[in-house]
Amino acid sequence: MPGTGSIYGGVGLLEMRNARFRPDGTIEAGTALRHQRRFWFLSFQALPWLETSYRLTERLNGTTGEGMTSDRAFDVKIRLLQESDWLPAVAIGLQDFIGTGIYSGEYVVASKRFGPLDATLGLGWGRLSTYDDMRNPLIALSPSFENRPREVDQGGSINTFSFFRGESAGVFGGLEYSVPEFWTPLGTVEGLRAKVEFSADALRDERGGWPANTTNLRGLAQSRVNYGLQWSNGSLDLGAGWLYGTDFVVRLSARLDPSNPPEVEQPPPPALTARPVVAPPDPERAAMTALREAGFRPVAVRIEGAQVRIAVAGGRQRTLAAAAGRVMRAVQPHLPREVERIVLSWRQAGAEIARLALPRAAMEAAVRGQGSAEEIFYAAELGPAGADAFGRMNGGVGVTWGIEPRLQTLFGDPTRTLRWQVAAVAGARLELGEGASLAGSVAQRLAGNLGGAPPSDSLLPHVRSDVARYAREGETSVPALYAERIWTPGRDIFARITGGWLEPMFAGVSAEVLWRPYDRPFAIGADIAQVVQREYDGGLGTLGYNVTTGQVSLYADLPWFGTYAVLRAGRYLAGDWGGTIELGRRFASGIEVGGFATFTDVPFSTFGEGSFDRGIYVRVPLDLFGIATRNVATALIRGVQRDGGQRLQVDNGLWEITRDGRARAFEEGFRGFLR
Repeated sequence: MPGTGSIYGGVGLLEMRNARFRPDGTIEAGTALRHQRRFWFLSFQALPWLETSYRLTERLNGTTGEGMTSDRAFDVKIRLLQESDWLPAVAIGLQDFIGTGIYSGEYVVASKRFGPLDATLGLGWGRLSTYDDMRNPLIALSPSFENRPREVDQGGSINTFSFFRGESAGVFGGLEYSVPEFWTPLGTVEGLRAKVEFSADALRDERGGWPANTTNLRGLAQSRVNYGLQWSNGSLDLGAGWLYGTDFVVRLSARLDPSNPPEVEQPPPPALTARPVVAPPDPERAAMTALREAGFRPVAVRIEGAQVRIAVAGGRQRTLAAAAGRVMRAVQPHLPREVERIVLSWRQAGAEIARLALPRAAMEAAVRGQGSAEEIFYAAELGPAGADAFGRMNGGVGVTWGIEPRLQTLFGDPTRTLRWQVAAVAGARLELGEGASLAGSVAQRLAGNLGGAPPSDSLLPHVRSDVARYAREGETSVPALYAERIWTPGRDIFARITGGWLEPMFAGVSAEVLWRPYDRPFAIGADIAQVVQREYDGGLGTLGYNVTTGQVSLYADLPWFGTYAVLRAGRYLAGDWGGTIELGRRFASGIEVGGFATFTDVPFSTFGEGSFDRGIYVRVPLDLFGIATRNVATALIRGVQRDGGQRLQVDNGLWEITRDGRARAFEEGFRGFLR
């Protein structure tokens, strides 16, 4: 029986957590609504034993006792023990450990299933001890556990010294019953759960000033027993409950398994024809024409006895294997019968990013059903990029263009939980040869309330926090307009130099170099830029602020569950020095989920609300929806937009361009050969 979601996000009963987890990799987003509270959450089963949850709460202002304010929190739950025939599942959790501390609490919880009944019992600290059930048992280990900091933070700082501390601890528990399938006039109902919990949280709201105050509290719950019903299927949870003896709550969430996203029916790939009996008079020219018709920009086709070397740019395929499969289908009717080896030079943004050799016969056998994508993968040979003159050849002239919607969001405005803006963006890129390009875009605001956010109160240079002013004054804007060159000066070494209006807020010159060995789980890069801040109207004018910024970056594939890490150190846009750590997980489908945090020499008090920069991102390839494109939709959740720890955002960072040419990316996408 899979777990079900709690009101706070993550798996649990109603408000209390249990020791259950979602299947590995599950992403869940949803909301829970009750009187004077609205919870918005995003949960990610980051590893089989690690649950993470980000929550944005619209709540009654506990300071004034009236009006609404917003609160952001981050939770984790870690499995300590897997359930067995005799032993329960056991987990430990931290609630709101990066946030203001309003909901801060820790817990240890155990769950044991008895047929359709799942029983939970736990012990809590902090917010989960407000019923004062018992003396904190950890005080017996050290008297220091008796004192718990009570300050309400401005949000973002991590105070590990408060974990499991306090004079008291609270007891909580509950039962979850899996209701058998039953018939109704509207149809058969299955997947219904009945829940009842014994809460450890005595506060319906914080009108008494919790956590700074622990006595004479107002807003106490009238009942300690909460109960509700929740229905679940493969992708949705819908529930309702009764809390504190006074409040009705409804909960709705949707789930996604990024390893197996919903499949959208896509047109079958072109058929692979038989080898021609007689080769065409000019097979190289015929192959170039066929590649152009298949959506590629052919750079070169050279037939050398039993081998053909093909260089292509562009294309709508996201993975190397998918591009190779479409290239093979396109050129098959035009290659002489004696050609047995195909060497593909895959180019993006003017530079070769991968070199792949594959036997023609393996592809033919797989398409006929006498082989498989796995067999093609193991027969193929991946090589370094830019290792010879063929890889570094002039890519010629080409044009790409497109129109797309762009969504900006802003969380943390005290007057509005979410501010947003939608714009239509038209962009084009002209490749001039030798890796040189001209590119630019124009944006037109369509709708949104982002421009209504209050002005920035930042004590740092306003490198990002004036986002509302840019949105308000730049109704029609030029997000980017620049000249650029991207090339491979050596084996698996990539370089970029970009000059012009680099992004919506900064113009200048940016240079970058990246060493990305194709067969190693790491890459090292460095970038530097001299930039000046742009005018708020999104035109070509500039303001007075200028800065030199840049970082050294290490990119590393981790050996567990498709995870990766990015470490950066250097100078950021506000002139602050520090470092960024990013952890993410990439699934075979191409979906990525990750988070980052940046710490610089800016004190938390100077940084302002949030204390340090951090965020969560979800990246979804659009080809999963049946769209023939390399584009990826990115959702970025940043609790509040401040100025510390901010990086320059150029369009074509070398890691983003070249990462799909590595061995690990090739292995993850090998099924693309037959799609």
